[in-house]
Amino acid sequence: LRARVQRAGLSNLRAPIELDASSSEWPVGQADAIYNANMIHISPWEVTLGLFAGAAQLLQSGAPLVTYGPYAVDGRHTSESNAEFDRSLKTRDPRWGVRDTAELKTVASQHGFDLEGIIPMPANNLTLLWRAR
Repeated sequence: LRARVQRAGLSNLRAPIELDASSSEWPVGQADAIYNANMIHISPWEVTLGLFAGAAQLLQSGAPLVTYGPYAVDGRHTSESNAEFDRSLKTRDPRWGVRDTAELKTVASQHGFDLEGIIPMPANNLTLLWRAR
């Protein structure tokens, strides 16, 4: 990623910051917003917990945390292909899987976030807009 940023030659783009989302220590002091794509389903649940905990430390009230990827909504997959993808992920690593918005809402609420919006995206993915309280 660092090489891509350098090749882009954009002076207004900072170098990427490497962080372990599951860690309680992030190498960032604050952020105006956080965007997370295609991580929640392909990592252990502890990483999702860390994402919300870390975001809670960095984001002020009203700031967005935006997550993107495949999700189940209130216990139901949004498509048969997402159900198949979920099974495939779990065979590769039982700690992975398409996460349910109901479970995410619980974790988010514990860290001071509310789900403000669910935006349908191509390929049966969703963008979830979380807002810090």
